[in-house]
This record gives sequence, structure tokens and C-alpha cells, in this order.
Amino acid sequence: MSEYTEQSTSRFIQTKNWKIHYNEAGKGHPLIFLHGTGPGATGWSNFHQNIRLASKYRMLMVDCPGWGRSDELKPGGPRSDVLAEAVHEMMDALNIEKAALVGNSMGGMIAAEFATRYPERMSHYISMGAGVIAPPLLTAGGLSEGIRVLVEVYRDPTPENFKRLVQVMVYDSSYATDALMKQRSDAALANRKHLTNWLEGFANWRPIPNPQLVPKLMELKVPALFIHGKDDRTVHWENSLRAVGIIPNARLVLLNRCGHWAQLEHAREFEALIDNFVSQSDNFGAAGTGAGVGG
Repeated sequence: MSEYTEQSTSRFIQTKNWKIHYNEAGKGHPLIFLHGTGPGATGWSNFHQNIRLASKYRMLMVDCPGWGRSDELKPGGPRSDVLAEAVHEMMDALNIEKAALVGNSMGGMIAAEFATRYPERMSHYISMGAGVIAPPLLTAGGLSEGIRVLVEVYRDPTPENFKRLVQVMVYDSSYATDALMKQRSDAALANRKHLTNWLEGFANWRPIPNPQLVPKLMELKVPALFIHGKDDRTVHWENSLRAVGIIPNARLVLLNRCGHWAQLEHAREFEALIDNFVSQSDNFGAAGTGAGVGG
């Protein structure tokens, strides 16, 4: 897949309310990849190492509004709600009737909101390292280690802090490369307004989950796959276990020696899990009507 680069896959789409940047590669059933909330996160930086999936699927790696080269996201209100609507608008603008949504951390929460609002537009719901049911950022001692570092980087986006951010997101420090740190730093500093908007929104954040989300997820018919690292220092794997406990057609894969970025530390297994989950769903194909896996 060496023919795919950030530049060659770069696209923009104007939706009803947003100008959204994304990277697109491959053909086939659409997979929409949604990144996490960290400074400098983009669709490409989170998922470019998984470009092998483009040999079989249409990959769309999205810069959510408020990140990367997409429009700024004004502070205020639950971000997952707004960003789920942005994904819906993007699908409409690109004439995508149905897609699998693949979300890391915040991206998984966006996918959860989307699943409850537009289940008829979602073939598969795939979440990695996301807190869907309970407040995801908290531990008995307050904010998780990863979130504490993340907030510090938003406040002080120095190269040293970006190095700390990448290190806390992985189990194996060899993945915390200078190249990855620079990629995240460059993306964050390209639009400092994204940083200040996020901080202003976080100042008003309250650890109260959407009260409507749980009852809707309990009725969800879309097949769901949760992937979580047992060594995640940002969002504890128990969050995914709780989600599987209420979503009828769901399964959980828990990975040892894995932090918050399963798609990076266990890239080949991550890709195989997605391929098997999507391709083995009943009625998978052009219609994208995945009715379930193994039942």
C-alpha cells in the first residue's frame, strides 16, 4: 500500500454546516475512522498504519470538526452529539448510504451517538478504548493519568509534552517515536484555535453520561465490536465491558500489552479483527446491511 500517502489521499467535503477534511483510500464497503480527543489528533495520524484495509474497503479517515484541517468547533455542549451530526452530514454529502464506523476513544463515543440516532445508516459499530456507558475519564483518584497528560499538552503544547502524551498512550514505549510526536505536534500547532476551543469546552465538562444513550443502546440491532487494551492508562477497559453488558449484539476483545492505541500497537491484529467482523456479518456486501455476527 506504499502508493497511499497523506497528500495523495487528502480530501475536503463541504457539508451543510462544516468543511471537513479527510483521507480516503481504497474501494469497497465504507469504513469511517474517527480519531480521539487528543491535541494533534487527525484521521491520518490515528489510522494511517492501518492502510492495508484499503485493499478491500473504502477507508475514510476523518478530521473531526475541531481538529486537523477541518472547521473549528465552538466550545459548549456535548461534543459527541455535535460530531455525530457532522458524520451524518458528511455521509450525506458523499452519498454514502451505510458505513461501518470505527472510533478510537472520543471517536468511539461519537460512533455510539451515531448508532442511537441513525442506526439505519450504520452497518457495524466498532469502538477502541472508548468510554461509552460510564464517565470514561475518571478513576478513584480523579482524572486518569492519560487525560491529565492530555489536558497539560492542550495547555502547554511543547515538544516535551507531546512526547509525554505519546508515551502515556502506549504500553510499549518503542511506539512513542519522535516522528509520531512531531506529527501530532505539527497538526496541533497548525491551528491553535482548536486547542483553545477544546480547553474552553473542557472547563465546562461534567462527568455525567447522556441519560438517553443507555436505553437506546440496549435496543441497538447494529453489530458492535469493542477492542480495548488491558494496559490502557487513559480509559479503563472496564468501560468496554460495561458497554458489552448492555448492547445485545456485541463482543469484546481485550488485548494484553496494549495501551490506548490498539490500532497502532497491535495494528495487524486490529486490522484482522475489523476485516473478520465486517466481512463475516450476515448480508455483507454492496448493501452493507450487516445483520449480525454469528447470530
